Amino acid sequence: MVRNVLLAPAALVGLLAPFVCADVEFVAPKAGDQWEAGGVEVKWRESGVAPALTDLTSYDLFLCAGSNDEYVDVLHITAGGPGSFPTGNKYPASIGSGLGASTPQNAYFFRMTSTAAKGGTVTNFSPRFSLSGMEGTFPPNIVAALKDVSGTDGPGRIDKTSDGGPAAPGGNEFEVEYTMQTGPTRYAPMQPIPPTKITKKKATPLHPTSAFTIATTFLARPTVQTTITQSQTFSISSRENTAAPAPMPTDDMAKFLARWKD
Repeated sequence: MVRNVLLAPAALVGLLAPFVCADVEFVAPKAGDQWEAGGVEVKWRESGVAPALTDLTSYDLFLCAGSNDEYVDVLHITAGGPGSFPTGNKYPASIGSGLGASTPQNAYFFRMTSTAAKGGTVTNFSPRFSLSGMEGTFPPNIVAALKDVSGTDGPGRIDKTSDGGPAAPGGNEFEVEYTMQTGPTRYAPMQPIPPTKITKKKATPLHPTSAFTIATTFLARPTVQTTITQSQTFSISSRENTAAPAPMPTDDMAKFLARWKD
């Protein structure tokens, strides 16, 4: 059940349509709304900041909990590939009561990470709201982070499209070690081209081994949403083989092949 959700009159939407053309702005939930666990409907509209919704090709929608600096994705609501952005700028979500707690107030918000047609991603966050009827718990780090939450603003917009940040193809982001990168979008270097012949006598790793720690408790949910691999600069060309084909055999091989004509 969704409470206190107001829809703009059709006449007002028609009046504003020519002047807004941008990414996601959540309109439901509203700041400070009280929603109940179960079936809810998330809604959004053009925000007024590029890129346009029509320039977003795919998306991931999450329910999050925590502070603006430290939060966890408690539910991956839905994902859509290229050309499958939700019709009508809304999506019905099912929120199970065991995903988190009902307290504190305004612990929850939605996050949508969208891929732009021109490259990169843009991440938008809804205002904070509360969920009642929740019977689960939050991880200890989220419980601690929620103590610092005040107000109803969610995290700030993250623009990593080619016009808004380091997502521009060909930038030096591809030179940063993958494990040293932060944010939902990571960049991988250009894939090597196989050689024309094998010269190695034994297999050797391309990169040194990395330090690791064996997990003894449950780890936090992954935050990387997209990996962009640097475009290949290698190209090939081909041409027709103009050499005349070899003639059919006339010796014993011809007799052998003739046996299979039946």
